[in-house]
Amino acid sequence: MRFHEAIHGVYFDDLDALQILHNARYLLLFERTIGSFWMRTMGWGGLLDESGNPDRYHLVRTNQIEYLKPVTGLGEVRVRIWVERLGRSSLTFGYRILPMDQDVDYATGSRVIVCVDPKTRKPAPWSIEFRQRVSPFLREAQPEPVVEGTP
Repeated sequence: MRFHEAIHGVYFDDLDALQILHNARYLLLFERTIGSFWMRTMGWGGLLDESGNPDRYHLVRTNQIEYLKPVTGLGEVRVRIWVERLGRSSLTFGYRILPMDQDVDYATGSRVIVCVDPKTRKPAPWSIEFRQRVSPFLREAQPEPVVEGTP
């Protein structure tokens, strides 16, 4: 399984009164890592071409996070993401927030996003191109979805 990893700084204004990374900042770090995944892996940086990128329209359905070990003080952390599951119209990211020098989790979690039609905002299937581009990041190989009209 491939994963995408980004390094983020932890700054004074990220900390709470106990000098621990504020709980809401974990999701912000995760959000920024997903943003770099979209840009670096999917090429979704800058202005997006609506006609050439039907998969850009998606909404967050759920975020789940478990805080395991506090990030204390200023410094840097690594955020690692991968695709836990790829459904017809949904995608589940898994993630870990880690120190720079160890594979010990500060936090783990997941996010489910749903591809939507921009006009109706109803679930829409991911494109074949999208599926091909994210498939290397799947935790486990999944069977190809059945597409109507194919043998």
